[in-house]
Amino acid sequence: MDLFTPLLRQSELTAIFSDRQTVQSMLDFEAALARAEAKCGVIPVEAVAAIGRACKVENIALAALAQSAADAGNLAIPLVKQLTANVKAQDTQAARYVHWGATSQDVIDSGWVLQLREALNATDKRLNAVLRSLAAQVEKHSATVMPGRTWMQHALPITFGLKLAGTLDALLRWQSRLHEMRERVLVLQFGGAAGTLASLNADGPAVAAQLARELDLTLADTPWHSQRDRLLDVGHWYAGVCATLGKFANDFSLLMQTEVAEVSEPVVAGRGGSSAMPHKRNPVGCAAILTAVQRMPGLMATLYASQLQQHERALGGWQAEWEVLPDLLTLAGGVLVQSEQLIAGMQVDSQKMRKDLEITHGLIMAESVTLALAAFIGKQEAHHLVESLCHRALDEKRPLQQLLENDPRITTHLHSDDITTLLDPSRATGSATHFVRQVLARYQEQCHVASLSD
Repeated sequence: MDLFTPLLRQSELTAIFSDRQTVQSMLDFEAALARAEAKCGVIPVEAVAAIGRACKVENIALAALAQSAADAGNLAIPLVKQLTANVKAQDTQAARYVHWGATSQDVIDSGWVLQLREALNATDKRLNAVLRSLAAQVEKHSATVMPGRTWMQHALPITFGLKLAGTLDALLRWQSRLHEMRERVLVLQFGGAAGTLASLNADGPAVAAQLARELDLTLADTPWHSQRDRLLDVGHWYAGVCATLGKFANDFSLLMQTEVAEVSEPVVAGRGGSSAMPHKRNPVGCAAILTAVQRMPGLMATLYASQLQQHERALGGWQAEWEVLPDLLTLAGGVLVQSEQLIAGMQVDSQKMRKDLEITHGLIMAESVTLALAAFIGKQEAHHLVESLCHRALDEKRPLQQLLENDPRITTHLHSDDITTLLDPSRATGSATHFVRQVLARYQEQCHVASLSD
């Protein structure tokens, strides 16, 4: 629905999968088919110009096309009828050679592939923007200490940079998969009625090869009318990258809760308010991301179910892809836009993060004390001793440091200064800096590789 496009689909992918672009991509296939067949001597060279001139979406009555498709079962049949009539109005002889040797699915699938190519190019640029903003935030917050949380509870101190680096690391893998996937999925569909190109006789392979060159697509070893793994591959990539960004948005929204308040979304006039409560600052960017991500499993389920296609041409499974795949990709485009805006403009309250480390009065650092004490009395005994003091700290609502400093079983081995140092969260982030540096180095490496390939 157009009303929700600015919220959920505000990327270039929405225009790429518009009705007009869908029809234009199919017409691009028809024009290229005429050029390829003329170069192979299958149709007269004189027919190409008239067919090419007619292959413009402005020449097509879209409302009538949609209505006729309801009876025909697909868009290609009425589209070819309109195209033939438009060519015939210019050149009666040329009209004889419209759609020569092709079938409806060739037109529709190859048109999809042309749209997918544009979508993958736009997606790559969008993903690069997300990566760039995220890498900058990882660098900025590499030493920002905050509570790490497991099972929704405080665990050990981490850095916000490490938390962000986990998302960056995953997105870099998705970027690699995106580049690797292109050649495999940007493949011409051309098989004729039953996948044999029988109507082209011995010229079939030559026309297919020339058509692939005309459209700058890979030539498949065999037509893939009822083998839909390539489209499943595309859907999996988009759903996967959205799942990664959805995990990020989910964590971010939890950190925005009033009781936590460690981060907040960018400040934009009119954004995040409530119709009833003037004090609210809602995580609307996170909500938009999560709304789209919630829909991904259902859309992917349809794509998986659509793999069950009957014989050489399918009934139902192929048709089910027509709305599902564009829906999935345009939602994913919106996720990328919302994520880049969120990451680039995020507000981070490092003081609140540090304050939240102290809400358990030192319990978050109990492991550090345990490991230091274990050097003197053994791991198991140290664990039991510190655990008992943690329980007392909770029951008596007293700082752990106070209990540690007043227990001779502890002070026999650890002095007050030692305890103070062990309870300092900034000294307990382990290898966080090392991990952050590794991810940032890989980001720079992939940027360098990308610049060489441009």
